[in-house]
Formats: sequence, C-alpha cells, structure tokens
Amino acid sequence: MEILINYLLQFAHLNQQQIDLIKSKAVVKELKKDEYFHEAGRIPREVIFLTEGIMRVCYYNNKGDEITKYFIDENNFVADINSYNQEIPSTEYIQAITPCTYLVLSKSAMKDLSMTIIEWDAIVAKITAKGLADKVNKISPMMAEDATERYLSFLEKFPKLANRIPLSYLASYLGITQSSLSRIRKNIR
Repeated sequence: MEILINYLLQFAHLNQQQIDLIKSKAVVKELKKDEYFHEAGRIPREVIFLTEGIMRVCYYNNKGDEITKYFIDENNFVADINSYNQEIPSTEYIQAITPCTYLVLSKSAMKDLSMTIIEWDAIVAKITAKGLADKVNKISPMMAEDATERYLSFLEKFPKLANRIPLSYLASYLGITQSSLSRIRKNIR
C-alpha cells in the first residue's frame, strides 16, 4: 500500500486523513501467470496499480494475429482509460505474464476519492498525462528503427524486463517474428 501512496505523493501533497481514505478504498488482489485482468468486449470498471509482476496489453488484428502493444511493470497504473472513461467495451486484453500483485480502485472508489479529496482529479490528470507521454516516448522512436535497433533500444530502456518476458510477446511488441528475434539475439551476443 505504501508503494501506491509514495507514487501518488509525487503528484500532490496528501494529508494523513486523505492517505488513510485512499488506503481504505484500495483492495489487494493477485493474478497467476497467463491469467487475464481484463478482456476485450468488457467495460472496465477498475483502475489498478501494479505492485509486483509484469502485465501486457494486447489485441487481435484483422488477420487474427495477437499483437502486444506494450508492457506494464511494477509501480504503474493499469487501465484502458478510453473505455473506462467513456464506459464502452474495450478492444484490448490485459494479461499477467508473470505472477502479479496489484491494488484495485473500483469506479465507485475513484468517484468517492474525487468527491472527498480536492486534488484527486488533478492527481489523476497528471498520472494520465504522464502515462500517455511515456507511451508516446516508448513507441515513437521505434517507428524509425530497424528490428535490431528496436531490440537494443528495448534492452536499454527496460533492462529488467527482457529476461522476464516470453520471447513470443517481446517479438510481437517489436513487430518481428520470434525466429527473427532469436537471430538478432544470437548475432549481438
């Protein structure tokens, strides 16, 4: 729980009463490896803060291929913000690729926090803006890189993730086949 509070304190000052309220609204949950936190076609009703493990966000393209959009590791919020805010079915899956522990804030808990903590909406806006900027900063450089450069960039930006993510998911994220990724890894050793 302290991990979440410390994260929130980066975006605003919270007094002890506000911190206690947030703690009372958050529920600890776990997922086993390969289990889904969220599936496409459902309307998200929770926001989570990942405290242990790695999740991936993926979808199926029009050919039926599974595509990994990005990975989420510890100390990050996880939510399909568009579907959550608009209350529309999601087009994405969120899957645990390692055993995960996370804190859940339900939609009603978020509403209660918004109505009770004056700064809450500003905190959420700052976290959302940071999350979107992080996504753009991860994806944009990859557009101009070849497969080897994308892999090396991934290793540089996420050194702790590379050995925790199955090769098939990493290859999908990088936009290459698993055999190409194996070849690249072999050539750079």
